[in-house]
Amino acid sequence: MSKMQESTDKEVRKEIKTLTGAEIFIECLKEEGVEELFGYPGGVILHIYDQLYNCKEIKHYLVRHEQGAVHAAEGYARVTGKPGVALVTSGPGACNTITGLANAYYDGYPIVVFTGQVASGLIGNDAFQEADVVGITRPCCKHNYLVKDTKDLPRVIKEAFHIASTGKPGPVVVDIPKDVLTDKAEFIYPEKVKLPGYNPNYNGHPLQIAKALNLLYKAEKPLILCGGGVIASDAPEELLKLAKILNVPVANTLMGTGGYPGTDELSLGLVGMHGNYWANMATANCDTLFTIGARFSDRVTGKLSKFCSDAKIIHIDIDPCSISKNVPVDIPIVGDAKKILSDMLNIINPEEIAKTAGKKAQWVDKINEWKQKRVKFSRTDNKMNPASVIQRIYELTKDKDPVICTEVGQHQMWTGLIYKFDRPRRFVTSGGLGTMGFGFPAAVGAQVGQKDKLVINIAGDGSIQMNIQELGTCVQNNIPVKVFIINNGYLGMVRQWQERLFNEQYSHTCIQSPDYVKLAEAYGAVGMRVTREEELDSAIIKALETDGPVFVDFIVDSMEAVFPWVLAGDPICNVLMGKEGCQDVQGEYS
Repeated sequence: MSKMQESTDKEVRKEIKTLTGAEIFIECLKEEGVEELFGYPGGVILHIYDQLYNCKEIKHYLVRHEQGAVHAAEGYARVTGKPGVALVTSGPGACNTITGLANAYYDGYPIVVFTGQVASGLIGNDAFQEADVVGITRPCCKHNYLVKDTKDLPRVIKEAFHIASTGKPGPVVVDIPKDVLTDKAEFIYPEKVKLPGYNPNYNGHPLQIAKALNLLYKAEKPLILCGGGVIASDAPEELLKLAKILNVPVANTLMGTGGYPGTDELSLGLVGMHGNYWANMATANCDTLFTIGARFSDRVTGKLSKFCSDAKIIHIDIDPCSISKNVPVDIPIVGDAKKILSDMLNIINPEEIAKTAGKKAQWVDKINEWKQKRVKFSRTDNKMNPASVIQRIYELTKDKDPVICTEVGQHQMWTGLIYKFDRPRRFVTSGGLGTMGFGFPAAVGAQVGQKDKLVINIAGDGSIQMNIQELGTCVQNNIPVKVFIINNGYLGMVRQWQERLFNEQYSHTCIQSPDYVKLAEAYGAVGMRVTREEELDSAIIKALETDGPVFVDFIVDSMEAVFPWVLAGDPICNVLMGKEGCQDVQGEYS
């Protein structure tokens, strides 16, 4: 070794810091560019919280429940595209993250959840607040780690963020024993990640791409199905260009909402169990289905044996396990949607498009005929119709480019049907897991991620009560989420099923709610109640103009049901459009 090399090595050696695990943890987050963190302290992670006390680079948001921390991290990830981060303690704290992890896992959003663990020597001894976090979380996360040595912490954290955000995004769990946080090691943050066996394929096979285009050229009744993968890969622009060039209508899954502009003339909106009538009819009658970043869940397909049974299916997905898992595919293309759609646009042949342009135009005309059949609002007992309330919220906010979050239930489906999202990352809802209680903490995370945007959570009176305590987080941090509660006195979607399928036996679905106005005021927020249609607009406008968090309680008709509706097990073309004898008194949607 030369004297110059020896001198350089000594200088580098002096720059390497020896830090505690807790200090290393903070430095790793800084290296990853983490600026916001959702968490709840506890005994074994107090060394991290001690480091956070004087950390100016990372803003910590104290949630009121660990489930709320994970949902908030996911809401943050959904609107920013960056991994959301949650920090919780061992035992019950870690166990309370499971629902949030499963939600992010099913819907494919990047979060990294750090859990505390008892000291290494106590693991397996039933120590106080011990839980087998690795074993518990294995089925509901993309990957998990138990850190066994302080020197491994930088590598593990680097890998965790890499895995969460590459390939199909998802949650990663890092379980950190107490002694790993107190022991010391040299802090060297790795520049690259080396994970043999984990190499997501981003580039689609050229021959498969060419085959897909040839099939789309020849198709007379083609349809594009936009899934959440379009948004995850930042491919909406490419999808819009391709749909316009080919003149192919575009339907979307719930997770794909906003992946294609909802107000565009080729947009068919939501497809599936509560999808638009014309979107379902187009899916059932197309001759070529071009699916991008969707996993063909049962809520989309209906009866599998009847789903696109006469159509050729092209499927782009970065996760090879999703292709032909539920629906057999004729042309599979594994890779990143943005790259593949870009490749398609680069080799598009206008002469081939022209050969079937007339047939495609006839197909679009046929779909426009189906669009004339719409669901009608109904009303009983002189109460507000819940769908019409959401319609007014849409009309009064659509020009503000809001982020709309929802809980799960009837209000969620009405929102998906009524709102027309022209941009991605504006609709935050729970798809695959259907998690009641998701919307409010997710809205908190979304507002933290997009501080200058209007963020609204549309909720039901059942689901809002599951994580209503996060109002404390909003008030303490002045997070100005507007919560619009569609209060029908029932667990509405369950009641709807009981009405239709269980002989109107409403077993334990009538729910008593607190006084939301008083509850909001008790937390230090603003509460409002609306009972009449003539109060609707003024109340919504007042809520939007109010600084800080607001709860608005809309008292609506308790017996309204969501339509369109495809009963479970039916083909998606068997669409119920309303109750028998309903009165067309207010308007229409979908």
